[in-house]
Amino acid sequence: MSKSATKILVADDDSMVRTIVSKILEKSGHYVDTASDGKELLDLVDDSYDVIILDINMPGMDGFETMAGLNLLNYDIPVLFLTGAGSMDYAVKAINLGAYDFLTKPIKDIHFFNVKIRRAIEKRRYVLQERQYKAALEDDIQVKANQLEEQNKLLLTYSSSLEKATVQLMTSLQNAMEEKDYYTAGHTMRVTEYALMLGVAMGLSESEIIVLKRAAQFHDIGKLVIDISCIQKPGELTEDEWVLLRKHPVVGANIIQPLGFMEREQFIIRHHHERLDGTGYPDGLNGDQLDDLTKILIVVDSYDAMTSRRNYRQNKTMKEAVEELFSGSGTHFSPDVVEYFCRSIVDFAPTKDVFSQEHLDNIHMINQ
Repeated sequence: MSKSATKILVADDDSMVRTIVSKILEKSGHYVDTASDGKELLDLVDDSYDVIILDINMPGMDGFETMAGLNLLNYDIPVLFLTGAGSMDYAVKAINLGAYDFLTKPIKDIHFFNVKIRRAIEKRRYVLQERQYKAALEDDIQVKANQLEEQNKLLLTYSSSLEKATVQLMTSLQNAMEEKDYYTAGHTMRVTEYALMLGVAMGLSESEIIVLKRAAQFHDIGKLVIDISCIQKPGELTEDEWVLLRKHPVVGANIIQPLGFMEREQFIIRHHHERLDGTGYPDGLNGDQLDDLTKILIVVDSYDAMTSRRNYRQNKTMKEAVEELFSGSGTHFSPDVVEYFCRSIVDFAPTKDVFSQEHLDNIHMINQ
């Protein structure tokens, strides 16, 4: 058989019909296999055949049953039914089952017979081409999907690197700012450590911890563009100096705004001087409008400010700062955050004597 020869499978229980049909097909250059019934055909058939010629009336498994079996194999091979005179209704039924066409026997018009065979072969070639096209398309889609996945990985890597570089640059700027101010030196680092300590204690998720850390690192970055030399002057600040100082949360949020990956941090930075009762600044938000991360930063920033030295006031002791946190609980600070913070900070105290018995009792109750 030549490589270009088509393979045709003929099934008929009449050996003479099989012989005649085979000779006609072979004369036209086709390779022919034969089967004496439907079961034998199903045993022989595979995806290499181009056309099947199938008799309807066969013992054991007739043409309709055989056609049903072929449909289950999903080879999509065109089937031409052989039908005797007077059984045209059978042919219609076969076509309804998915047969490509039908042939009448005895075969009288060889030319017409060959035309139907050629059309069936063309149908098969079209099916195979479509199958190859779909397979190639699926392969191409898979290749492009893999390429897109790799590009996405590269973009994620680049984005992550860009975020890290941006955070590193901002950290350097923040450190440079603090080095110019003796009284706020180390403030950001301490606030960040307190925030992380509290975030872990409150069971925050890893993603929330990252947001909280960044917000704490850059909560005072607005002071970069504000003249805060007034902080270093001796004595009380004037009202104008306080107005200027209170601008830093808004300025800081505006610095962060272009960084799309720090949207939540922007909110926290803007509102880290708000109060639970709505009397804070810059927007006068109340407790219902503040998220947990902002409430955490408000507490830890306030605590460190209380315990840090300023020219215009005396710094508080740890005991005094804790007393003030409890005093402002429910008005300035979130009670839950204050309780978690005090429970955590007591582990860092040099001695529990710095706390009043009332607050130690509170911490003891929380731990229970």
